[in-house]
Amino acid sequence: MEFEYVPAVVQAVAGPNKTVFAYFSDGKITQIDIKPKISRGGVYAALEDDSFFANALTVLNGTVAWDVSGHFDPSNCIDVDPYVVYEAPIAADPLGDAAA
Repeated sequence: MEFEYVPAVVQAVAGPNKTVFAYFSDGKITQIDIKPKISRGGVYAALEDDSFFANALTVLNGTVAWDVSGHFDPSNCIDVDPYVVYEAPIAADPLGDAAA
């Protein structure tokens, strides 16, 4: 029996210019540009704030997320579909040896 890999983010790091580096459980690292989501407004409008974007970034629900409440409540966050994050361009590890 074959199993389809379900993307699971294990670490998220804020990158330059409203991007996020996502580290997956299978070792893949992607860099996703969040600006298009921010430009749509709605729940993503909060990510326009640089401090919130960098400081609230975390992993919730197995994907890139921003902790809205400060309590790491997975029902109170802004997140991005893990399949969308997984399909973002592959990136070099921005942490280099620091991630090891």
